[in-house]
Amino acid sequence: MFANRYTALVDACSLVSVWRRNLLLSLAEAEFFRLRWSQTILDETEKALAKLHHQRGNSDGDARAHKAIAAMTKAFPEAMVEDFAQLLANPLGLPDPNDEHVIAAAVKTQAQAIVTENISDFPADLLDRLNLEARTADEFIADTIALEEGLAIPAIRNMRLRLKRPEMDASDLLRSFEAHGLFETVTVLTQHSGSI
Repeated sequence: MFANRYTALVDACSLVSVWRRNLLLSLAEAEFFRLRWSQTILDETEKALAKLHHQRGNSDGDARAHKAIAAMTKAFPEAMVEDFAQLLANPLGLPDPNDEHVIAAAVKTQAQAIVTENISDFPADLLDRLNLEARTADEFIADTIALEEGLAIPAIRNMRLRLKRPEMDASDLLRSFEAHGLFETVTVLTQHSGSI
């Protein structure tokens, strides 16, 4: 479908939120884009997920986080970007030097976009030179859905139907998206609430 044309590297900060992660993975599964990440990104995601679980009082937070990452890597074995260490030898001068690995992995896999909540950490003028753009998960998801709503809506409906604890109807799902800051996504989906 579209996956042959567009590759997106997803940063850890966009994978930690359960709703952003579920939407991104559901759209990647439906082949709207080629999903990419690195081991460093997954390690950061696992650490952040474990911290969230512990903050919520889950004593098995480490195990839950590990299980989530294992499920992701099993579902998307082709997503792993490797062998980009040589690209880190010449830092680009990002505002946060700890983000250099994100750019390196994106360049290695020839991604067109970096999906991240930390837009200010990836200056547009620098990304332009690398034929990359940084998009928030909300922007990226909303634009991906709008690309082919007739195919995206069933993918999101399937995601909703997989939810068991708790089960949700379309209204519940949209309210949850909105509560987690996915405003552009909700705007696109609201007109299709009867089909989700």
